[in-house]
Amino acid sequence: MSLKHEEILTLCQANPKIIITHIETYETQISQLETRISQLEARIAELEARQKQNSRNSSKPPSTDIYKRPQSPRKKGERSPGGQKGHKGHTLTKVDVPDEIIVHALPICEGCGSSLELENPINVECRQVHDIPPPKIIVIEHRVETKRCPHCGRNNRAEFPPNVQYPMQYGQYLKALMVYLCIFQLLPYDRVSELFNDLFGRSLSKATLVKAVSECSQNLKGVEERIRELLVGAQVLNVDETGLRVVGIRQWLHVVSTELLTIYAHHRKRGSKATDAMQILPKFKGVMVHDFWSPYFNYLSLHAICNAHIIRELKGISDNYGQKWCDQLHDLIYEIKEAVDTTRQVSSSLDQQLKTDFEERYSRILEIGILENPVLPQLEPIAKRGRKKQSKAKNLLDRCQKCRTEILRFMNDFTIPFTNNLAERDLRMIKLQQKISGTFRSEEGATNFCRVRGYISTVRKHNLPVMSSIVGAFERSPFMPSAAHKSP
Repeated sequence: MSLKHEEILTLCQANPKIIITHIETYETQISQLETRISQLEARIAELEARQKQNSRNSSKPPSTDIYKRPQSPRKKGERSPGGQKGHKGHTLTKVDVPDEIIVHALPICEGCGSSLELENPINVECRQVHDIPPPKIIVIEHRVETKRCPHCGRNNRAEFPPNVQYPMQYGQYLKALMVYLCIFQLLPYDRVSELFNDLFGRSLSKATLVKAVSECSQNLKGVEERIRELLVGAQVLNVDETGLRVVGIRQWLHVVSTELLTIYAHHRKRGSKATDAMQILPKFKGVMVHDFWSPYFNYLSLHAICNAHIIRELKGISDNYGQKWCDQLHDLIYEIKEAVDTTRQVSSSLDQQLKTDFEERYSRILEIGILENPVLPQLEPIAKRGRKKQSKAKNLLDRCQKCRTEILRFMNDFTIPFTNNLAERDLRMIKLQQKISGTFRSEEGATNFCRVRGYISTVRKHNLPVMSSIVGAFERSPFMPSAAHKSP
């Protein structure tokens, strides 16, 4: 039975301790509600921030930017659309010795009808058309002779060339074209078969295409080992990983690369077991550039953080949570980059006083971030094991504090790239292959793809033609790299 207001007042006057007890109870409840409100507000802000994430302020891929294309971080007015001033244009040039000449003669006079066949022209105008002949497969028959010596009676037989092994087979250039279309241009086997049928009138089976890729891969084992050796001894490595489907099961594709070399490997595990199996990172002693994925820190090499990831996360916190320290650190990192790019043209290092100033400003900005991200009290003790859950802003702040040396390593060593874009570019076409074909149908197929694709990437980084380099692989004389980095 509830008490009336007058009864409660009379009871409290008779016993003042009841008033004190109720006040303390109400204060405790208010404090708990305020804490709960703060937690719910943070949760609401986090959920709203998820809706605002895009490829420019988070690690989400551009394909998820459905509703509106994010604005470019480039400031307006920096560069006008189209070719920039000083850009050398490219167009068709006249050939001195054309492959074919077609003369359009004048047989008769348009005025009186007289014959002009014996008259020499007083002027000739030329126009050149660049075209290709109709594609056609040529068949080369190799004949081996057997002759009997008239003196001793011995039968002597000539030998077929090493690359002519079967009564009927495809040549090296045609097999190289198969590999080029399947591995470099990422066409599915069915479409490659259709293309050969349309262009050459030959229908290829999937087994023929798979065999060509497998043969090319087997001939490139030595090249892959050479690339691995060069990467172990490199000064700077770019590393990254992405998902890969093999036989319908999610695996992981890892890449290790420099500006001249690329090697890929797939594995069922994403962590150290996979990178150990590549036999590069456990032996590497230089600087590893990556995106702060924790297993990379298990290796004893030095580390450098991709600043493109840091910049995106800072912009995300600024856009979604309105924290000022993110804008300040964002601007500072870009200011340091501009100073490095300018100084690199005349010197190999920044002025020590300038570096000290940058580091002090970095520290002051983090202090502002700590004030903007106070630690919220917990209502109940955490029952789960592991790290205490924090906001994204606090996680990023902690990372910038803990890894300041790795984030600013590009400032102290000009050989360190500002971002990990090199490794990300090396993975980009692999993601496209997954969108086109979906999954590899065998472990061997995935392995062959990785080896041949790594060879093609290495060839392109050396500015060599891809087709002739694949032909070289079939002729067992592939391109063999000799350095991990470009000469200064």
